[in-house]
Amino acid sequence: MKELSITPRDYQISILETCRKKDCIVILPTGTGKTLIAIMLAIERFKLFPLKKILILAPTRPLVEQHFNSFQQNLPKNWADLQIFTGKTPAEKRKKIWQTAEFIFSTPQCISNDLKKNLYNLEDVCLLIVDECHRCLKNYSYNFIAQKYKSQAENRRILGLTASPGSDKERIAKVCENLGIQEVEIRTRDSPDVKPYLQELEFQKIDVDFPPEFEEIRCLLKEIYNEKVQELKNRKTLFTPATKKTLLETQRKIIRALNSGTRSPNLMLSASACAVAIKLQHALELLETQTLTSFIAYMKNLFSQAEQKKSRGVQRLVKDKRFTTAYTLATTLDFEHPKLHKLQELIKEQFKKNPNSKILIFAQFRDTVKKISDNLNKIPNAKPAIFVGQAKKGEGKNSTGLKQSEQKKIIQDFSSGKINVVVATSIAEEGLDIPEVSQVIFYEPVPSAIRSIQRRGRTARLSPGTLKILITKNTRDQSYHYASRAREKNMHKAINEIKKQLSEDKQKKLFQQKL
Repeated sequence: MKELSITPRDYQISILETCRKKDCIVILPTGTGKTLIAIMLAIERFKLFPLKKILILAPTRPLVEQHFNSFQQNLPKNWADLQIFTGKTPAEKRKKIWQTAEFIFSTPQCISNDLKKNLYNLEDVCLLIVDECHRCLKNYSYNFIAQKYKSQAENRRILGLTASPGSDKERIAKVCENLGIQEVEIRTRDSPDVKPYLQELEFQKIDVDFPPEFEEIRCLLKEIYNEKVQELKNRKTLFTPATKKTLLETQRKIIRALNSGTRSPNLMLSASACAVAIKLQHALELLETQTLTSFIAYMKNLFSQAEQKKSRGVQRLVKDKRFTTAYTLATTLDFEHPKLHKLQELIKEQFKKNPNSKILIFAQFRDTVKKISDNLNKIPNAKPAIFVGQAKKGEGKNSTGLKQSEQKKIIQDFSSGKINVVVATSIAEEGLDIPEVSQVIFYEPVPSAIRSIQRRGRTARLSPGTLKILITKNTRDQSYHYASRAREKNMHKAINEIKKQLSEDKQKKLFQQKL
């Protein structure tokens, strides 16, 4: 691999051997060099088929640009014609560029739209690289492109990349089927061939008490919530334990039934009860795991919705004495969620230990991210910045959303040290080239194995790092934390079963060929 500017590691060379021969998914922790494997395979395929194309897909434009830059840095100058496709490039221009480009970097939506318009086809693509390939499901554009590629390409080779494909065996198997995968290569931080290259990761679970004053508020809202859940069960529209997921699924089913013309009073009252239950579930989540400020803001929003007569269910809810009492109690409290105080302590402690620290804090909601950042501004050594996705429609001037150029600037400032604490939502989980950090803090645990693995992969790569998870006792934080750990174990078990199945399928094919 003399074309490369960096020397590949032993496990990267070993994984490349598999990818040369088979369509493969590579599962590696964040920061352990999935992209380098993709570059090495791209070089080999391009040498083997010099008149063909390499197509590299990633789910967002910043990720596409990141891959483009990685390939540019690692390939000799003018070695191949590298081009980025974006939605801003007119379709006819993309069609023209496709004719001469050799390495094409794009979001899947862009390529999918072009294929549907028959601007070009994929017969000349000798390697399809799919980053964050766990998204290759259902109606996502990856799936459409993969099907087209499998039917059109003359010299097919697929490489899927991900830090975690999820914990559900059926889901992982479906991703493999959609991409036509023949082999899965997986490594973890503890794999014997990866471990020597990574630094020690210190893990700490930090419990905080749920204040008795919050408990009083929770009891009042829980009472109304339980009544709504019981109503759904009595109306025979909810048959499972009530969780955020099951309530949303129930709501979807009710809406589908109403849209199909079944407008029975039972269904309409169920729709109202379900919508209120979901709102109360969200309010309880904010109270238990986020900030008192975000909880109060959400309660105010519900009063505003009732005033505007947006929903009869919400109008009835805000008239409930238990609801108004809960709101009054919250607004009279003169302290915040204990997580915020604990977080300040952790940041002060880290900067005392190492003034040059870089810290990445993950929180689920934008309001929480803003509140954390405001709080950290009070710490002398801290230079925080929020890192969130783009503005949502209808948010206007009050939006906390960031343009992609602003996101890029924050990452640059974090690299240079102008910023030393980034408070981020899930946008910082997936793939973005965020520099090595000294400490990753989860403001709340996430039940998803994919998200948990991606979050913690941001530290302990080049130097020792710490991962700290804040957990409020006797709240959903605890169940989410253990759910994530259980799902990760299930992921490894599922992948091993799928690897075994792929191997058995291969043996069967060989046997049938001999017959």
